[in-house]
Amino acid sequence: MGYELDMINRDPNGLNDHVKVLFEEVLAEPDGAHSINCVWNCAYKCFNCWKGCCYKTLTLLCGIPLAMCWGCEFAYITFWHVWYVTPCMRAYMINCGCLQKFYGTCLQCYLQPLCEAFSYCLSNIKVTNQSG
Repeated sequence: MGYELDMINRDPNGLNDHVKVLFEEVLAEPDGAHSINCVWNCAYKCFNCWKGCCYKTLTLLCGIPLAMCWGCEFAYITFWHVWYVTPCMRAYMINCGCLQKFYGTCLQCYLQPLCEAFSYCLSNIKVTNQSG
């Protein structure tokens, strides 16, 4: 497994860019409605402390079991696609190619003579322009 896990940037593909959980992204006071500075400062510290403690506790208790469940889920999806979906799609494509040839042959055998006969009937039409 020559891959080294990046412990600093844990979302290199930006999968969770939509998750905004910083204090400034969750709580904000508009102009004209400011709390006392010590309350705002204390709220900032409490928010970050509790968010960090709760998140770390949840990941400690649930992170590994959930990672196992998701690993099994994606293993199942991979297995399903490799052993069922892709072969079904290949069989479908093979059958469609065969049907395409069959219908193409049918069209050439039945419609081509009809179109040629119809064009022969219309080829004898003469249009004249009378100026008066």
